Amino acid sequence: MTDKTADLAGPGISTYEEVAKILPDDYQPILNPMETMKALYAVKRHIEDGLAEELNLQLVQVPLIVDKYSGLNDTLDRDGSRTPVDFPCGLGLDKRIEAQVVQAATKWKRPALKQFGCQPGEGINTDMRAVRKDYFLDHDHSSYVDQWDWEKTITAEDRTLDYLKDTVQKIWKVLRGAGKVASDMYPQLLDDRYPEFPEELEFFHAEEILQMYPDLPRKQRETAILQEHPAIFIVGIGSVLKDGYPHEMRAVDYDDWITPTVEKNGEQCHGLNGDILVWNPVTKRRHELTSMGIRVTKDTLRLQAEASDALDILDQPYHQAILNDEIPLSIGGGIGQARTYMYFLRKAHLGEVTVTVWPQQLKDICAERNIHVLE
Repeated sequence: MTDKTADLAGPGISTYEEVAKILPDDYQPILNPMETMKALYAVKRHIEDGLAEELNLQLVQVPLIVDKYSGLNDTLDRDGSRTPVDFPCGLGLDKRIEAQVVQAATKWKRPALKQFGCQPGEGINTDMRAVRKDYFLDHDHSSYVDQWDWEKTITAEDRTLDYLKDTVQKIWKVLRGAGKVASDMYPQLLDDRYPEFPEELEFFHAEEILQMYPDLPRKQRETAILQEHPAIFIVGIGSVLKDGYPHEMRAVDYDDWITPTVEKNGEQCHGLNGDILVWNPVTKRRHELTSMGIRVTKDTLRLQAEASDALDILDQPYHQAILNDEIPLSIGGGIGQARTYMYFLRKAHLGEVTVTVWPQQLKDICAERNIHVLE
């Protein structure tokens, strides 16, 4: 049995020898760089307009930097292994502001619902940019992150698995439509080497997948199920499963992964959150598009903090706002922009759809395989 603790957190493949093994040897990009940009922006417009229509979201401005002590920055995982970029700002101040570059806008969005006056059923979307300096840089992990970070006000009655699944289906409808926009624009994307993009999204609880593949760690379980079901939503990411491990580590203070929901095969399942994953036929690997969920209440925030030995964070302004019912109940998530473009435009590497820094070692590996990253 492979050590299950190895991939509870820590995105990326972790060695460039392994990257060299998994990148396709017979890759031929279907679109050239300029065609890629034209298709990319058509997909971007479709998704932003589609999310506005399906989820009743308004695009708003979003911060690139936040106050270090506000509690608004995203910790990404519970183990604290990924720290944000810190810097002082405010020339001429007696005491300069201690700021951080956001790792995601996850926690900023919930107070923003109040700031923008969003009533139940109304929400916001953002064209978010972030820096995650502690990622291993491979074909689908970058230190530069672009996401549609969205959030929507809900009621207490909406905090159900059915409401979550309905929202996920609406998002998949938008994403699947974006794939059609791209292929209508460039029919060569419907290449005989690759199957069509899946019409249906299937739902599995993390506990179900564990029961299917009890001896495999998380990423291998996802790889196995995606070869049978090429577009899935995994429910309940963050709660401890029957084998004593969570499917993957999740932060304690945004998604609700502790609430009991349904029973599967006699097992009580937890969580009102999850991820959309697809099988990428170009890379022949699992491919995550979005992470989302119904957000914590004051009660589930405490429970998750206790379960994670993280009660010390509850004194921060963001957490106090939840505990004192000062910000709305909500549902939200982040849809990876570059990941989405990569999937629908049949690309082998994030660097073909986004411009950032890559190690020379990785660029050399890519060039040997006809993968040319943008610089």
